[in-house]
Amino acid sequence: MNTTSVKLYSLNYGQAKTYAVAALFVLGNIALPQLCHLLPQGGQILLPIYFFTLLGACKYGWKVGLLTAVASPLANSLMFGMPAAAALPAILAKSVLLAVAAGYAVARYRKVSLLLLAGAVLFSQILGTAFEWAVTGSLYGALQDFRMGVPGIMLQIFGCWAAVKYLLRK
Repeated sequence: MNTTSVKLYSLNYGQAKTYAVAALFVLGNIALPQLCHLLPQGGQILLPIYFFTLLGACKYGWKVGLLTAVASPLANSLMFGMPAAAALPAILAKSVLLAVAAGYAVARYRKVSLLLLAGAVLFSQILGTAFEWAVTGSLYGALQDFRMGVPGIMLQIFGCWAAVKYLLRK
């Protein structure tokens, strides 16, 4: 199990820095999906809309993560039509679950580890998949992130861990 010690924050909604940091992560969640969509089925395989949500929640707390989780899919859908409006409830559910789970885990254990990230990502994907299945009635559609998105799940876990460990140490 690989663990790294970094300075972690817990920003509050009353701080301007919370909104500034969240806005940067939202921009990341807008740019990264656009790049990934240049590849055939890149969005479905790489799941880029969740990356900066996870990173924000880990480094700056669940509140930054939650702002990013809600604003990113809505902004992308309004500006680019992706995700489609029909997919928004499931993506918002998975994003919110990811932000809360990651923010809680990092605050609780005061560290960022591959195991904690994997737990947060799998928690959000499993519960989000159940939610999507309940809403759409399609188990096959709800399992899409597990059928196609395993590279994206791995990118979230290992990419976020590397970003926190090597890029966001302070």
